[in-house]
Amino acid sequence: MEKAGRDRPPPAGGTSLVTTCGRRIAVRCLRLAPADPPISRVALDVGRDQGGEPGVWAALTTDEARDLARLLLLHAGLAERSTESREPPSSPSVP
Repeated sequence: MEKAGRDRPPPAGGTSLVTTCGRRIAVRCLRLAPADPPISRVALDVGRDQGGEPGVWAALTTDEARDLARLLLLHAGLAERSTESREPPSSPSVP
């Protein structure tokens, strides 16, 4: 199984990642050219989990995709700070 995380660099040109619980999340640009004017969306596809449960997908407008990105970054920061505050304080360095 592929591992995800901050210690693993994303593949060059990659458009997906695999979470630690095994779900592949793919992000792509979806263009519906037959429409007038053509419609573009950011498609988010969350694949099946390890137990085979079906995934979900969403087609977001560019503004919705940016709002989601902002929320993800905000909550990632909150999660990191929450983890840091639970770590035992480090001992002061002795000169």
